Formats: sequence, structure tokens, C-alpha cells
Amino acid sequence: MSMVHLRVVCPETLAPAVVQALSGRPGVVALTSAPLGETSPGQAEVHADLARECVDEALGELHRLGVVDVGMVTLDPIDTAIGHLADKAEQDAPGEGADALIWDELAARTGADSTLTWTFLAFMVLATLLASIGVITDSPITIVGAMVVGPEFGPLAGLAVGLVRRRAGMARRAAAALLVGFPVAILVTTLLALAGRAAGLIDVHVLEGHRQTEFIYHPGWFSLITALVAGTAGMLSLTSSKSAVLVGVFISVTTIPAAGNAAVAAVVGDWYEAGQSLLQLGINLVGIVAAATITLTLRGVRPYRKG
Repeated sequence: MSMVHLRVVCPETLAPAVVQALSGRPGVVALTSAPLGETSPGQAEVHADLARECVDEALGELHRLGVVDVGMVTLDPIDTAIGHLADKAEQDAPGEGADALIWDELAARTGADSTLTWTFLAFMVLATLLASIGVITDSPITIVGAMVVGPEFGPLAGLAVGLVRRRAGMARRAAAALLVGFPVAILVTTLLALAGRAAGLIDVHVLEGHRQTEFIYHPGWFSLITALVAGTAGMLSLTSSKSAVLVGVFISVTTIPAAGNAAVAAVVGDWYEAGQSLLQLGINLVGIVAAATITLTLRGVRPYRKG
């Protein structure tokens, strides 16, 4: 059973309209409204428990009422809900909670993960450094670790959401995170690899005979197919709140490993392998965004407001 607790804070004059919009809606139960009192004069709060599959429509109505412009809306998932009212909400709401897409929730999650911050850059650099170590030592385990650490799927998903929702600002922020994050990570990794070569830690022939990690710089049709499948799985995971699937997505695409390999290959003068690695990176990035965008489009839910 998948339910969500909705809390709305808005001017008292708007609260009756909010209650009216929610009352009688299939899947909505335990609806209450009360003024906030002296701490927030003129403000009221409305609470309700909703079956997940009806949340997006309810939020659409709140947007049309202008609640978001003058107040606040919060959503909290309910881990366990038992009893007649919970059963009634699930039975009355159309569809299945696992298939429900809440656009505002998706935009909030991807928006937070797709913003260029120092933390994002730090994870990009650390993941690319791990990938370069995996390349140098021919260690697939280290490569997998780098894939999991990499934060690049957030901006990729954010870019897809921005394109589908026609949110130019969100798409620009996500694109900026990618366009800055990868070059910075590759540059820092290259500089450190140069230092390692000067210290004698990296031999000029370090990439020769590496069979365990050669998949990183061999782009082809299966690189694109893998990116498309991973992008689809990742977006389905985000839209259905099945976050555990994302771990599999992280370790199935060679974005961070390709960046790390490009840096090491450039340091040892293997420009062909560096170029192939960057091509692999580009194929994966484009494939993931394309698949995520198509997946969202096929969900069949149109944006209810411009943003």
C-alpha cells in the first residue's frame, strides 16, 4: 500500500478552496483544516492522506489555485497505513501506486541532484580519480566503485525532466553541471596522473595488455544500447520511487570510467585511446538523456503548468 501525507500551508482565505478541491476526490482521506494561530496570523494548514496514484492530480489543482505562489505544500511518504480508510483510499484511487508519477516530486529530486555545487564537483573528481586508479591497476572492482560514487546521473535525469517539462532553467542547470563537472574532473585527474608519472608511479606502458578494463574505450552499438537501457531503467526508478534500482544503473554505464581512462591515456600519450574514451563518454551521456526523455514522454502525463 502506497500512501502520501499532504500538508498545505496557505492564507486562511484560501483554505476553504483547498478543502473543497481535495474533499470528495477519489483516494483522499483524513482531510482536516485549522488556522495556525498566533504564531502565523492569517495562515491556515490543511492535512490529508492520499493514495499515491492521485497525488499528482491533487497537486495540479493546488497549483491552479495558486497555493504554491502564496504558501507551501509538503509531501511525506507513509511507510505503513492499515485500516478501513487506507483501504478505501487505495480502492477509490485509479491506477496503481507503484506506477504513479508525481511530477513535482520528480522535479524536486532531480533538481536538487542536478545543481552545480562544490559537493557535486568533489564527487565527480573523486569518482574519476577512482576510475583512473582502476584503469592503471586494471581493476574492474575499482572501476565499479567509481561508477557508484559518480553523481552524474542526477544532472542527466534533471536534463531529461527539464526537456520534457519545458523548464529551461532546470535544463540549463543540469547541462551546466555536466559541462563543468566532467571537464573539471578530467583536468584534475590528468594533473594528478602527471604528478604520478613524474614520481614514477605511472609507467608510459601502463595501459598495454589491460584486458579487464578495455571495454571502457571500445565504443560501439552495444555502448549505445546499454546507455539506452540504463537511462530507461534509471528514469523508471526515479518515477516509481524504487531507488534501489539506481545502483544497477550506476554500474552499467561507462561515463565516469571513460573520463578517468581519457585522463590516464592522455598522460601516457595514447591519444587514440583517449579519443575513444571521450567518444564512449559522449555516447553514454547522449544515450541516457535520450532514453530518459523518451521514458518520461511515454508516461503520457502532460505538464499542468509552465515553469
